[in-house]
Amino acid sequence: MRPLFVSIFNILGAKHSETGVVLPRRNKLYKSQWVLGGRMPLPLLEGFDVTIASLQQQTLASPAIFAGLGLHTGQHVRVAVRPAAAWSGIVFVRTDVTDLDNRVPVSGEAVVQTQLGTVIGNEDKVTVSTIEHLMAALCALGIDNALVELDGPEVPIMDGSSEPFVQLLDRAGRRRQDAPRRYIEITAPIEVVDGDKRASLTPADGFEVAFEIAFASSAIGRQRVDLHMNEAAFRKELSNCRTFGFLHEVEALRRIGLARGGSMDNAVVIDGDRVLNPEGLRRRDEFVRHKALDAIGDLYVLGAPIIGRFEGILAGHGLNNAVVRELMARPEAWRIRVPAEETVMDMARAG
Repeated sequence: MRPLFVSIFNILGAKHSETGVVLPRRNKLYKSQWVLGGRMPLPLLEGFDVTIASLQQQTLASPAIFAGLGLHTGQHVRVAVRPAAAWSGIVFVRTDVTDLDNRVPVSGEAVVQTQLGTVIGNEDKVTVSTIEHLMAALCALGIDNALVELDGPEVPIMDGSSEPFVQLLDRAGRRRQDAPRRYIEITAPIEVVDGDKRASLTPADGFEVAFEIAFASSAIGRQRVDLHMNEAAFRKELSNCRTFGFLHEVEALRRIGLARGGSMDNAVVIDGDRVLNPEGLRRRDEFVRHKALDAIGDLYVLGAPIIGRFEGILAGHGLNNAVVRELMARPEAWRIRVPAEETVMDMARAG
């Protein structure tokens, strides 16, 4: 018996297998495109970047190995992102932990803390923190299955964006696997609200990400981004956008054990109305674009790409995970999509 992906698929698999049939597709979702050197036409999801590669699950072709400082712990950590079998999902392994269960599979329920970053943990309270930038890169590049070995408690912050992870994954390469990729299609609105903060998931033909932020500092002000998201868009629009913080908060954060590895080498630092980094910003609205990047990584704890629209208003990691948990609690608001199976059915009908 093959293992299911992660927590949501414990519900999802049962939901799909109750009838034993492939769920029907919506009308007007498909178009034809030639692939594989023009030898075979495959129907693709309209508005969603489903290609011959993304019909199937993917893992890495070879390990991606790197090292760096943790943003909050300040510890130097070595990491190896390794290929994994189909249906494995993303699993973190703390190689420095030998007396407890050191495997921490990614899932919505595994998120145990969201203060200034996403932290996952297992039943033995073994944790891995600041996973969101690597998770965003894995999501964008269509990596379904990977084993992430690290010898410390936190994924290195690198330059504060996802771009170094994208480059590392590019060098490692991708390998298509003999298993269909599953998508989570949002079929009804989901929303969580906390005062003036809001996060929602609503139906859409593809994956869309919108985010809005507002800060008193004129260095940031009010910013909004609204993007149709696929691998190319992630690379171009979001991947190099860095995390940010305010100088006056650094000492307070360090007193509670956070931001010990933070510097202008791995974050945009703001003092009043000024950006202190000598090189300035990579984009005028780098701040809100980084928030959208974070949201993509936070949503990928569901274990599959989304067909739907995410919108965050003044949200952060906590609200991102709250909308994930709300979705998991509302099975009537989503369904599984398996484009590879739908493709076979469409080709059979075409005769």
